[in-house]
Amino acid sequence: MRVPLSWLREYVDLPATETGRDVQAKLISAGLEVETVEHLGADLKGPLVVGQVLTIEELEGFKKPIRFCTVDVGRANGTGEPQEIVCGARNFSVGDKVVVVLPGATLPGGFSISARKTYGKVSHGMICSSDELGMGDDGSHGIIVLPPETEVGKDAVELLELVDEVLDIAVTANRGDCLSIRGVARETAIAYGLPLRDPALLDVPGPNAFGYPVKVSDPAGCDRFTARTVTGLSPEARSPIWLQRRLQKVGMRPISLAVDVTNYVMMELGQPLHAYDRHQVQGAIGVRRAQEGEKIVTLDGVERKLHAEDLVITDDRGPIGLAGVMGGADTEIADHDPSEEGAGATTDVIIEAAHFDQVSVARTARRHKLSSEASRRFERGVDPQAAAAAAQRTVDLLVLLAGGTAEAGVTEVVAPGAPHTITMAADHPDKVAGVTYGRETVVRRLQEVGCDVYGQDELIVTVPSWRPDLTDPNDLAEEVIRLEGYENLPSTLPRPPAGRGLTARQRLHRRIGRALAGAGYVEALNYPFVSEQVFDQLGLEADDPARRVVKLVNPLSDEEPALRTSLLPGLLAALRRNDGRGSHDLALFETGLVFQPRDAAKVAVNLPVDRRPSPDDIAALNAALPDQPRHVAVVLAGAREQAGWWGKGRPADWADAVEAARTVAREAGAELGIRKGQYGPWHPGRCAELTVTVDGAERVVGHAGELHPRVLKTLGLPARSCAVELDLDALERVGDTVPQAPSISTFPVATQDVALVVDAYVPAADVEAALREGAGELLESIRLFDVYENAEQLGEGRKSLAYALRFRANDRTLTVDEASAAREAAVALATDRTGAVLRG
Repeated sequence: MRVPLSWLREYVDLPATETGRDVQAKLISAGLEVETVEHLGADLKGPLVVGQVLTIEELEGFKKPIRFCTVDVGRANGTGEPQEIVCGARNFSVGDKVVVVLPGATLPGGFSISARKTYGKVSHGMICSSDELGMGDDGSHGIIVLPPETEVGKDAVELLELVDEVLDIAVTANRGDCLSIRGVARETAIAYGLPLRDPALLDVPGPNAFGYPVKVSDPAGCDRFTARTVTGLSPEARSPIWLQRRLQKVGMRPISLAVDVTNYVMMELGQPLHAYDRHQVQGAIGVRRAQEGEKIVTLDGVERKLHAEDLVITDDRGPIGLAGVMGGADTEIADHDPSEEGAGATTDVIIEAAHFDQVSVARTARRHKLSSEASRRFERGVDPQAAAAAAQRTVDLLVLLAGGTAEAGVTEVVAPGAPHTITMAADHPDKVAGVTYGRETVVRRLQEVGCDVYGQDELIVTVPSWRPDLTDPNDLAEEVIRLEGYENLPSTLPRPPAGRGLTARQRLHRRIGRALAGAGYVEALNYPFVSEQVFDQLGLEADDPARRVVKLVNPLSDEEPALRTSLLPGLLAALRRNDGRGSHDLALFETGLVFQPRDAAKVAVNLPVDRRPSPDDIAALNAALPDQPRHVAVVLAGAREQAGWWGKGRPADWADAVEAARTVAREAGAELGIRKGQYGPWHPGRCAELTVTVDGAERVVGHAGELHPRVLKTLGLPARSCAVELDLDALERVGDTVPQAPSISTFPVATQDVALVVDAYVPAADVEAALREGAGELLESIRLFDVYENAEQLGEGRKSLAYALRFRANDRTLTVDEASAAREAAVALATDRTGAVLRG
């Protein structure tokens, strides 16, 4: 919410010396997040004056139209002579009043103005557009043309209110009252201890039988609807400069007088309004739920198919507006076209000021991807009692500025309701804050925010209509605490009880993170939301369990409505984003939850808030939630080892992904099985299947290797990118994290090498497993150090695998015979299982 300081001063008598920075500090102390203070016109220096165009000469022979103008600027130039100016704009004529900047002035952005020769003429200044003055978009897309009655030579800086300070406030979802000048003025008045001139305190006539007919069929969706009618609007009437400038300062574009007035009142009071062309409305105005499949063309020109839950405004033809979101094109206010002598211009309008259900408006806006200034306010809560005042304020402005006549009829449809009342102990804020405020302070602060308070030890508090977020005693306590100042709360560090450190699971996750970081990986945290199309991009089979997702009812983005079943989509997106920004050598990892729906869907129970939930309550809640195992994933691209004076670098490959999996398994104390595999996004010939043994049975816990070229192309990833993903919870269950002291033998090692020839399709891991088992307890380690393929020496479809075997005993020095016997036993078992033959 953008709040001009000049507008704020209308309702709060701030000291003249107070700057935007001072007000920012006060509001931040009161709990509002004022992000910036924009100084409009800070670097603007005159002379900047009103001029009248006397003559226009069209210059020929240039690539674009150029005009040489003489402009009367009064005595502002010191001589009274017409000012000669070259201008390329086409939206003004002889006799128009324009804004002229004279030599010696400086425009926003440090642009100095001086007399200069251009297009064969000397230009003594410049005729200005709104963009050049930093005013924002005024809809003209050209030179500012002022009203004919504007005085020539008048200071344009003052006329256009170019110098001001604007507070930019990030309004939280619960403070819809602060999406208005009125709401921010109330907070400012409280912060400074000054009275508030409430712009909503107007004399409003009561409803009568002469108002425009309105029928509300859904009181739950619309509990208040006020309609007023103004006739005889002048088609030539335009929004005055002060009104246009205020709209521009809050970030809105002036459109036409009737629309500008409704937008102005919305920004002033926080009540969204809509103006209908009375001659385009057929019959009574209605409020109801849409019929499935009904259609409406909204003001943005888009035809929208309505949902049965959409709340709509109707006439005898059907929907004419999406309630609280956007009006329909059928009843749009038509502006005056001077070239058509006022034909088609709206002269009679119906003003709608209603209060709609915030949940209904929010869902409609999200369903149609149509966020508007009105929907933003209704979603966060609008003061229902302000509707009549907002309608009256709109009527008054239209009568004043457009010469209209307010009809006597007043329509007000109100659903029965009562103000919200909260009972709270007078010392409740004291207990929440740990500070003794006392009853008098509590009552005073609650009254300042608009509450009616009665009672002594137990307070009966009636919440004001503009604060729907105040629903329970803790909300009231928070109001007292924030107004007394969060900075005045004492800081007391809690004393943690002994013996309650990290859990074993937390320690494991931290160890894995440190180990991967030590191996050169960078942690990347990603949102847990995915689109279902990503599974096609990853090449998953149609019946793959990973395609079964949990969908969110109210997703942050309609493009990603599901919870992830794999960490890879987010990590690969981070890889693509970093690669696109010039970081080509990447090694990223993430640990996080994935979400797997249960076979039988259950409804979650509502847990009590006045006591600790029982174990049965927690168990029932967990049973209704999806399974959420923790995974770890790694992605690599580019160089794994950099090139330099020390030699050539090395690109990342599938072996690095497998080694990352081994690193995770070592930290978990799990023995990881690695064998050839094939799954989803991985290259069939360069994919390792990762397994653990659970209760004597092998279980696949992940995959590692190089990604498929088709997946890389689809996702826009670097060539030869690699990845690994593991089920961390499964590793934790089979792992042994009890520290084991290393066994150090004082006896020498006996090394034996063996080269075995096997069929090319035999995995090296199978040969290694057979050698390890056959060698027995004396084998300390085994390492594959060479793979050799030569059809002439080994035969077609054969390969040689060379292993280094280290033997050692803890209690003696091994003899040559003992080491050789262990080696021969290992070779014998490998021969039996894999058909291996000793080479040579």
